[in-house]
Amino acid sequence: MTHGKKILIVDYGSQYTQLIARRIREHNVYSEIVTCRHEFSEYDFGDVAGIILSGGPSSVHDKGAPKLDMNLIDIGLPVLGVCYGLHLIAKNLGGIVGKSKQREYGRAIMTVSDPDKLFKGLDARSQVWMSHGDHVEKLPLGFEKIGSTPNVEYTAFSDAGRNIYCVQFHPEVAHTEQGNRILKNFLFDICGCKADWSPMSFIDSAVNDIRETVGGGKVICALSGGVDSSVVAMLLNKAIGKQSVSVFIDNGLLRLNEARQVRDACGKFGLNLRAIDSSAFFLRRLKGVADPEMKRKKIGRAFIEVFSAEAKKIGKAKFLAQGTLYPDLIESVSFKGPSATIKTHHNVGGLPKRMRLKLIEPLKELFKDEVRAVGRTLGLPPEFIDRHPFPGPGLAVRILGAVTPERLRILREADHIFISELRNHNLYHETWQALAVLLPVRSVGVMGDERTYENVVALRAVTSLDAMTADWARLPDDFLAHVSNRIINEVKGINRAVYDISSKPPATIEWE
Repeated sequence: MTHGKKILIVDYGSQYTQLIARRIREHNVYSEIVTCRHEFSEYDFGDVAGIILSGGPSSVHDKGAPKLDMNLIDIGLPVLGVCYGLHLIAKNLGGIVGKSKQREYGRAIMTVSDPDKLFKGLDARSQVWMSHGDHVEKLPLGFEKIGSTPNVEYTAFSDAGRNIYCVQFHPEVAHTEQGNRILKNFLFDICGCKADWSPMSFIDSAVNDIRETVGGGKVICALSGGVDSSVVAMLLNKAIGKQSVSVFIDNGLLRLNEARQVRDACGKFGLNLRAIDSSAFFLRRLKGVADPEMKRKKIGRAFIEVFSAEAKKIGKAKFLAQGTLYPDLIESVSFKGPSATIKTHHNVGGLPKRMRLKLIEPLKELFKDEVRAVGRTLGLPPEFIDRHPFPGPGLAVRILGAVTPERLRILREADHIFISELRNHNLYHETWQALAVLLPVRSVGVMGDERTYENVVALRAVTSLDAMTADWARLPDDFLAHVSNRIINEVKGINRAVYDISSKPPATIEWE
């Protein structure tokens, strides 16, 4: 992918690593995350303007804790160490890192002692966000203190001559009030970056890459109807026109009227579309399956079979395009090696190898908001671009327990009411994602003079910037009462609605 000088982020396992990348890209500078296990003696630093060492859950005193590859320091590029990155620099360059008597997490007030370079333009005192169990007791030779808090003397320090800067706090989080200014100073004043990363520059680069990769070959685009795959289809259409075939599989797990809406939209966009109704096939595969991971695997295998059959019909297709995003790739690889599976991602892995097609993932360097910006630039309408995220396995993972045609009907109708009312009350765009979940329990109710024993639906709405963390949406009481009343009165089979008030973490946005 063509871009100007980039910032290399070395990931030591922090929950905020992706957020660092996002904050940098908000300044129109390209950033790339690389695991700390990478062999940096072999790395090409030719297009790197600066390096950020992320935070992480380890202590530098832990057995087996990630180490600092000194190639990152010796290359002579500007370096910013954040939290664990600060501890690594201090320890490896001759300072002393000690265990804090009490782990510090949360707000602190930093006093700036040197406003030059990294802290240029900052207030003398400002709020920062701490998260650490170690602290620096003695600075390495050549370093000077540039900031402190009541609990941590060396909250920030630097060797300005070598362009090495260290902060104990997290400048990337919103709770660090002037963190954005700190990152901006590092990017432009210290690293000399240019703001040349934009949706238009990405589109031009992606189109050229697709043309160069595909040549005269054919591409099958896995089109789900969501934002990501639709943007991929538009990029392919712009790059190679009729050489790309968008294959839309109706798996029977979509929302109400969604299959028809996707077909109509593709016609307006001028895409070369092949729509296949495989709903009966998928539902047969899911019969009696209650485990969420097994659902995902069975749906994935069914997709492979349908796509394989369609690829043979199309003939001479050499490539498969799909809407994998940057977080999908990062979350599929742990910074320490194999990671615990939270849930299998529907895009990463499996499909290309089985189909003998080369994989094209033009969005694999982008975050969700960047994909939406690209879609707007490509001309996709707002009502399409700004749709809430929808899982690859569809409603199968919003039905807890076995999937049946009747349970799908109940959930579709409840979900449609919820989403429609969010739009009607101008609340849809106030939330990052909203959904209904059909629970595997029944409850006693009274309708008219009769006792009922029917299903329970859980409504979920969250606010978020990037889905890495999320909080439950504070929807108005009267709105929730209205939605609950409509669902219970209009959806046959439901007599109770509840609202999910869990945040992420510890809960996930989806229930399965």
